[in-house]
Amino acid sequence: MLRAAVSACAAVVVLLGTAGPARAAEPGWTAAPAAGAATRPGSADERPYFYLQGVPGTVLEDRLALSNPSGRTRTVTLHGADAYNGPGGAFAVRPAARTTGAGSWIRFADATVRIPPRTRAVVPFTVTVPSGAVPGDHPAAVVATEGGREAGVRVRLRVEGPTLSALTVEDVAVTGSGRSAVLRYALVNRGNTTLSPELAVRAAGLFGELPGHRARPLGVELLPGRRVELTEPWPGAPALDSVDLTLTVTAGGGAHASATGSAAFVPWAAVAGTAASLAALGTAALLFARTRRNRRAASPEPREQAVRPAPEAELTGAAR
Repeated sequence: MLRAAVSACAAVVVLLGTAGPARAAEPGWTAAPAAGAATRPGSADERPYFYLQGVPGTVLEDRLALSNPSGRTRTVTLHGADAYNGPGGAFAVRPAARTTGAGSWIRFADATVRIPPRTRAVVPFTVTVPSGAVPGDHPAAVVATEGGREAGVRVRLRVEGPTLSALTVEDVAVTGSGRSAVLRYALVNRGNTTLSPELAVRAAGLFGELPGHRARPLGVELLPGRRVELTEPWPGAPALDSVDLTLTVTAGGGAHASATGSAAFVPWAAVAGTAASLAALGTAALLFARTRRNRRAASPEPREQAVRPAPEAELTGAAR
């Protein structure tokens, strides 16, 4: 049974390796999902990405629209590519030579397309789901190349079957202090569905609760099996304290995970200044004591005053 479902939810149309619109740097051709029968009923014609779903062994179909508003003919080559999370969780795609997953399931009716000036070409393509494909999300992209430039449109492909939403938080740490403090942590998607996690931060010091924040979206789509390292500023970090941190991450499908970390905040500049002052006072006291001792040693001892012996009393009446 042929099945092609298209979602109207917002997503990202990306340049290779970076998030952004699927268009060349200079005015020229653009790539986007074509409007038409594949559009979900009740949704807008414009789709920011492809959404396809089917059982193993299914051949899914959709169409890519290539627009050339320029005044010259464009020759665009097309291929499928595997997708992954790049640095900071950004959506990125692999080169054609390294595509062995869902990107290799994509085939175009015409891999090379000539687009006359100020025209639009619609190119059909198929996604053949292998009979042994595991259930879950298989992220991919369709990539168009012309004149040394590449543009990709995201493909959300789900193989029907049991799904699991699960993730973990790892390597919680803090760098810097005060307003320059930064939280560092890693998220790992342990399930087989794409997750849009939210993060809550709780911090407790020796003197009570410290500023954190309630759950809020991270703006990252964590692909199945991927690990991303993330950072965010923590302006509520104390200047002097020992802090226990708890990071809690949630996502759709019941995914939930927490991890803890600790950090000690010491104002080393103030400590160094105090230590220097104490050292200076100690040195001054030592010099004062030594100088006083030396002065005592150098001064002459006072002479003893001679004591004249008392005259012997004459004994009157004594025989001589």
